[in-house]
Amino acid sequence: MSAAVCLQNVHKVYNGVSVVNDLSLNIEAGEVFGLLGPNGAGKSTTIRMATTLTRPSDGHVVVAGYDVNRQQLDVRRQIGVVLQQTSVDGDMTVWENMEFHGRMHHIPNPQRRTTIDTWLEYVELGDRRDDKVKTLSGGMKRRLQIARALLHNPKILFLDEPTVGLDPQTRRRLWEIIRGLNQQGMTMLLTTHYMEEVEYLCDRIGILDQGKLIELGTLEQFRQRHGEGIVMTQQGDSQGDRSAQRWKYQFFPTLEAANAYLDRQPDKTGMMTRPSNLEDIFVELTGRNLD
Repeated sequence: MSAAVCLQNVHKVYNGVSVVNDLSLNIEAGEVFGLLGPNGAGKSTTIRMATTLTRPSDGHVVVAGYDVNRQQLDVRRQIGVVLQQTSVDGDMTVWENMEFHGRMHHIPNPQRRTTIDTWLEYVELGDRRDDKVKTLSGGMKRRLQIARALLHNPKILFLDEPTVGLDPQTRRRLWEIIRGLNQQGMTMLLTTHYMEEVEYLCDRIGILDQGKLIELGTLEQFRQRHGEGIVMTQQGDSQGDRSAQRWKYQFFPTLEAANAYLDRQPDKTGMMTRPSNLEDIFVELTGRNLD
């Protein structure tokens, strides 16, 4: 079976600066794929190219079997897009936003109204259908964006930092909505700044840095490659300014190996072991935190 999203040797250059550099990547049907990277790594640009919002400078992007340069309309029929920026009309009601989007996709009545009702109930906005969007909370607006993106029954959903700026409870509720959609068979490409979001939702992960794909695989594959155990050693004066304190991280193939290393140290002050996680590996690869 062919990939749902296929990028081959893709480049994007803005004003002589390479934002995406020779990116090759396949996302399989039914997969939730997480794209990580520091700010400016090229994540949002990659989504914009895959969703026909900007053209690649070079290379090929195929989405749901259609070329994004030559078959833009066909691509748009197959995808739903939830961008980081709130893109619903605040002066229209929840229902009017959905109705307008349905008409733009030429969904006929009565199917359109039935489908609107279905998705508003799915994202728990059925009781707010007559409210102006500007009266909704940030989380409700994001849920409305998801419902709108699903209205025309897309095969692939692109989510560009869908939970940014939301409180933890709202973020968790959106995770459940996203996971539920995937369990129904929807393919998703997700960018985020929350490591726990990737660990909870994503089947595979790609890490971008300075426009290049520097790591690809599952979290378990990452941990096997880089180490499943960590020894943390506190640097600096532990009695002094907390802001001056730093930690040195050493990776070991297993947690047992990390514990054995710690046991051999004559002075264990300021040292501890624990299992590695995605953030550890991200910082090891990029040299900086995600934020």
